[in-house]
Amino acid sequence: MAKRIVVKIGSQVLCDPYGALNQEILSNLVKQLSSLHTEGWQVLLVSSGAVAAGSGLADECLQRISSPVARKQVMAATGQVRLMETYRELFEQHSLTVAQVLATKSDFQTRRHYLNMRGCIEALLTAGIIPIVNENDVVSVTELMFTDNDELAGLLAGMVNAELLCLLSTVAGVYDGDPDDAATQCIKVWDDDRYQLEDIVLRGASALGRGGMHNKLAIARKVARLGTEVVIADGTDSQIIKKIIGDHQVGTHFPAIGDVSPAKRWLASADDHATGSVTVNKGAEDALLDCNHLASLLPVGIEAVAGHFDRGDVILILNHSGKVLGCGQARYDHKEASRLIGLRGQKPLVHYDYLYLLG
Repeated sequence: MAKRIVVKIGSQVLCDPYGALNQEILSNLVKQLSSLHTEGWQVLLVSSGAVAAGSGLADECLQRISSPVARKQVMAATGQVRLMETYRELFEQHSLTVAQVLATKSDFQTRRHYLNMRGCIEALLTAGIIPIVNENDVVSVTELMFTDNDELAGLLAGMVNAELLCLLSTVAGVYDGDPDDAATQCIKVWDDDRYQLEDIVLRGASALGRGGMHNKLAIARKVARLGTEVVIADGTDSQIIKKIIGDHQVGTHFPAIGDVSPAKRWLASADDHATGSVTVNKGAEDALLDCNHLASLLPVGIEAVAGHFDRGDVILILNHSGKVLGCGQARYDHKEASRLIGLRGQKPLVHYDYLYLLG
C-alpha cells in the first residue's frame, strides 16, 4: 500500500497581508507535492487561504455587507473559487488532477457521515487524484467550526491512516521559549517526558493562526498517539517537504507512539460532540486505564448516567472527580444504561473495540 501524507498549509504561508496569493510559494509547494506523488506517495492537501483570498478579491462588494458573519461567508465563497482555480492550474502543469473537498465538524459527528467522507477521500487517493480539503466557511457557524485547519488536518490524518502529517506555517517549529530571545532553540523532537505543553506555551511560543501554538501542540501530540508521525515546520522554506521526507533536522518532529483501529480513530475525532456521559467508580477507572488488560465498560462500574443518548451515540466517560477519561460508542440508550447502573453480569455499555481512552 502506498504511503500517505497529509500536508496542511496555513494562510500565513499562502497569502500576503493584503490577501493576495503568494504565487511563488504556492507554485513551489505544488512542485514539491507533485514530486512526492511521482515517488509513490498518496498526497492529501489541507489548504487555508480561501477567506484571505476572498478579502483581496471582493473589497468593493464587501462594503455593501454589514454582517461580519455574512461578510466572511462571501469572502470564503469567492476566495475558494480563486484558490481552487490556482491549485488546478499549478497541479495541471505536473499532469495531476485535483478535487475539492469541503468539510464541517458535522461530517465527523456520526459514524455514517465519517465513513461516507472517508470512502470519498479513499477513492480519490486510489485514483491518483489530489484531494484539496478546506473547512466549509460558507456554512460553518461557531458550533460547527474547527478550531482551525490544523484540527481538520489532524482528523483527516487519522481518517486515512496517514504515515505523516505536516503542519506548515511561517515558523521553524516549536520553540522552548520566546522566539525573540537569542537563547531560545527550536525543539527538534518532542518528548512528553521532557516537555510540558502548558510550560512551552507560557514561556512565549508564538501564536499561529486561529488556534495558536497551544492548539498545534495538542493536535500534534494526539495524532502521534494514533500512529501518525507529525512535523511542525516552516512552509516558506523552498525545500521543506523534501527535507522532511529526507529525514533532515528541520521543524519539530512528534514520533508516532501508537497504532489504533479505524473505529478508535473515528472516536478520537468524535469526543467533542458526545450526546451524553457516564461517571465510573474507581474500580472501573483502574480497569479501563490498565495498559496490561483490555477492558470494556460494564454497568457494574457505572455510578451515574447523564444526557439523552441513543444506541450508537458517542458518550464521554468521566471519573468520580469529573475528569474525562475518554469516550466510546454506546451499545444501548440512556434509559437502559440508567436501569442497569451497578448491576453485575450485564453486557458492556461500551465494548473495548469502540472505546477510546485519552491515556
